[in-house]
Amino acid sequence: MILEMKVPSPGESIKEVEIATWLVKDGDYVEKDQAIAEVDSDKATLELPAEASGIITLKAEEGDAVAVGAVVCLIDTSAAKPAGDAPAAVEAPKAEVKAEAPKAAPVAAAPAATYASGTPSPAARKILDEKNIAPASITGTGKDGRITKDDAVNAVPSMGTPTGGSRGTERTKLSMLRRKVAERLVAAKNETAMLTTFNEVNMTPINLIRNEYKDAFKAKHGGIGLGYMSFFTKAVTRALKLFPDVNSMMDGDHKIAFDFCDISIAVSGPKGLMVPVVRNAENLTFRGVEADIKRLALKARDGQITVDDMTGGTFTITNGGVFGSMLSTPIINPPQSGILGMHNIIERPIAVNGKVEIHPMMYVALSYDHRIIDGRESVGFLVAVKEALENPMELLMDNNPKKALEL
Repeated sequence: MILEMKVPSPGESIKEVEIATWLVKDGDYVEKDQAIAEVDSDKATLELPAEASGIITLKAEEGDAVAVGAVVCLIDTSAAKPAGDAPAAVEAPKAEVKAEAPKAAPVAAAPAATYASGTPSPAARKILDEKNIAPASITGTGKDGRITKDDAVNAVPSMGTPTGGSRGTERTKLSMLRRKVAERLVAAKNETAMLTTFNEVNMTPINLIRNEYKDAFKAKHGGIGLGYMSFFTKAVTRALKLFPDVNSMMDGDHKIAFDFCDISIAVSGPKGLMVPVVRNAENLTFRGVEADIKRLALKARDGQITVDDMTGGTFTITNGGVFGSMLSTPIINPPQSGILGMHNIIERPIAVNGKVEIHPMMYVALSYDHRIIDGRESVGFLVAVKEALENPMELLMDNNPKKALEL
């Protein structure tokens, strides 16, 4: 019996996928539920498991874009599993065919070299000197191989290096996921009225809390660390309640407002940027936020992230600081209206109560869609985030850090 394997639908809005990698070869014996291919959609990379055991025949090549529901391979379920490590199928030897070697095309005789060969005319020499091009690197088209003025005008300096280093190039096709990310980023720049406002945060209060409680937090919650992301996520959800326009999005001539906070967290995965979503983050504790972010980050790292994990989201947080970024203008994740950019923490002198003190400082940036968010809301939102981060004990923990951290 021949089983036709069709591309399953990764999500409701996905109509096409791309064969990223075949994990088996044509003619291999595969077991049921064995991963036979990795397919890229415009949202994630997914594994394609075999629907039955048998000999597989591939019907699509790596890099092919195939529609959802299209047949990508056949599995002969009646074929017996080969014994030991013997190959499932042996290609029959091809008959040797001797072909007559093609006759070489006649080669035009090169013009005989003369004293004029490779010699530039006075006008050509002046141009070559200005371009710093050696006459020996030019093939003259004039009489007897003389270098003409036109030859000198059209001559291009060699891009070689004096040290003889490699100058090879490689052309590779972008994955469907990377192409979709690029398309969405360009659309965000072209289709939104994006502006960015900046502020800075004194991280001393958060560092004091983390230094005091992070070991107990990790021991109590099974190895989950107390990172910065839970503080930022809690500060963002608080600010979104105070400035609900930042937690809304455009839909044609309408504004869609949300009474929940699904926070997209940008993470770097093996296939590129992923933006999984922490659902109803406004209801999560510090432990809940950290546990969910860790779960999603591990799935992204292992290539197990799903379309559902990245669907939706009402606001995004991205942390370029982990790569050393000091300041940036993050691009909105459409159709959302706002994104918060975190950056690296650097000790800097600041004025505190009229005195100069050194504190760990972080620049934060809010990019927003000015079509739906006014300057007052955007600046007020970022100030609210700053206030919560600089006073987490009162604004995020109700003056009871042990209770907030579930210790």
